Amino acid sequence: MPILATPTAGPSLLTPTDHTLIMIDHQSQMAFATHSIDATLLRTNAALVAHAAAGFGVSTIITSVAEKSFSGPVFDEIKEAFPGAEVTDRTSMNTWEDANVIKRVNAIGKDRLVLAGLWTGVCIAGPALSALAQGFEVYFISDCCGDVSVEAHERAVQRMIQAGARPMTSLQYLLELQRDWARGETYDLTTGIARKFGGAYGLGIIYAKTMFGASEGSHG
Repeated sequence: MPILATPTAGPSLLTPTDHTLIMIDHQSQMAFATHSIDATLLRTNAALVAHAAAGFGVSTIITSVAEKSFSGPVFDEIKEAFPGAEVTDRTSMNTWEDANVIKRVNAIGKDRLVLAGLWTGVCIAGPALSALAQGFEVYFISDCCGDVSVEAHERAVQRMIQAGARPMTSLQYLLELQRDWARGETYDLTTGIARKFGGAYGLGIIYAKTMFGASEGSHG
């Protein structure tokens, strides 16, 4: 018997309600030593992810390390997406070893996690490997992460993939939450975030809309 295809999404695709996003240590001091990605692009990608999560109502945890004493404030782009949000400050490099963060993870109660932050080899690999060991399903947004060198970032990415974590990109995260342009209730949200933070793709949306009145949901 042949396999019959059905117009349904695969279970590994993310939805706004099936995961917790944890944004880790997107802070000034951590960014100063990040050399695997340009700081401007990193901030743009962090903004895209944060605004996507806020707009789609994704359960989100924001955490910092030594915010007052060393690493400085969380990026303004993230604060703008989540005004007044609780930022859980830690002393541990591995977020998963912080009892307050774990309390928040357990309170939300979702076993699928999406991670993004600085640095990839320490502050992302640590919780990714720890959560995987405890049975969680882990994704990480690789271009919303960075490390002290390209080598450090890439080795961390490989290590997490080998352990079972799933990589994705910032724009992929946004579009996976939308997934169907016929979902009119979030169409303006998604295209608005893309126009502001989506680089060349965002420019394309602006061009098409301005020149031809075109939209992503249109059929030719």
